[in-house]
Amino acid sequence: MRDLYVVTHPEATHVVDGLVGGWFDSDLTPGGVEQAQRIADALAVRLRPAERALLLSSDLRRTQRTAEAIAARLDVDLVLDTRLREQSYGAAEGLPVGTVGFISPPMGGDRLRHHDGVEGSETRLDVATRVYAAVDRVVAAGAEQAVIVTHGGAATFVIAAWIGMPLESVGAVKFKVAPGSISVLRDDSSGDRQVVLLSETGHLDGGRAPLPASAG
Repeated sequence: MRDLYVVTHPEATHVVDGLVGGWFDSDLTPGGVEQAQRIADALAVRLRPAERALLLSSDLRRTQRTAEAIAARLDVDLVLDTRLREQSYGAAEGLPVGTVGFISPPMGGDRLRHHDGVEGSETRLDVATRVYAAVDRVVAAGAEQAVIVTHGGAATFVIAAWIGMPLESVGAVKFKVAPGSISVLRDDSSGDRQVVLLSETGHLDGGRAPLPASAG
């Protein structure tokens, strides 16, 4: 049995300041730093102590600081992977939300390759392709338990990659995950890829989040 824990970074300064995120290298707020420690504590309860975990994170500060708290709590090495970054919004990043006009994706048609009209921004295909490659790295490593620290948007493609969703199918897919959440994915003994827990946040308010349900 193999488990993958997908963590989204908690409260970040760009959200509080009303700025466009993406690759804008915002930090955690003081509250976010406290939430990162609670995430680390929750993972320490969930993970099997006899099996050392593989820990990968986006290299942006808000995710890296979250992952550093986890690495310290679990006593594991941290590997940074730029492919786990949030979608790039190009020239709009770091600007106040609403000051740059984005072209919304069509209700029908090719949402996967749609470009929002902002210089330097990524399409969903761009993001999904690199995130899928990062998940392939985790699978190839063969660790029995792994943690990926990423962003709310990129997390959709982590989950889609894990369950084997074809890349061409993710143009209109969205898994809603909250900031600071933990999702649990599993490859069980029968070879089934499961979404055991999606966007658990009970640990953020000091509550103890439930352990993943057993297969079957």
